[in-house]
Amino acid sequence: QVQLVESGGGLVQAGVSLRLSCAASGRTFKNYAMGWFRQAPGKEREFVAAIDWSGGTTYYAVSVKGRFTISRPYATNTVYLQMNILEPGDTAVYYCAAGRNQIDVRSRDVESWGQGTQVTVSS
Repeated sequence: QVQLVESGGGLVQAGVSLRLSCAASGRTFKNYAMGWFRQAPGKEREFVAAIDWSGGTTYYAVSVKGRFTISRPYATNTVYLQMNILEPGDTAVYYCAAGRNQIDVRSRDVESWGQGTQVTVSS
């Protein structure tokens, strides 16, 4: 399994940008599809974005498409979530996840979760 550690969360005002990082350990990281999820207080964890093992294909939730970008630079063990034009509705704990393929990740059928990082957007 791969171990995941998120960072980059914080308290920001609406309209600004923030970049989350997910550092992965494990020699098989390159074989995993990766994803980001978020969970707001009192709500279920929801899918945000996913990227396949090669980094060539990405998927986004409708609510973030056009504002968020997921990436995994070649030869690094890190996945990023660039979040632009943040809204108060984006406030949540953001989790990184690893799965066998992007279909599994999008279905929340993942093998590893990170511990989460808090993002709070004030109006």
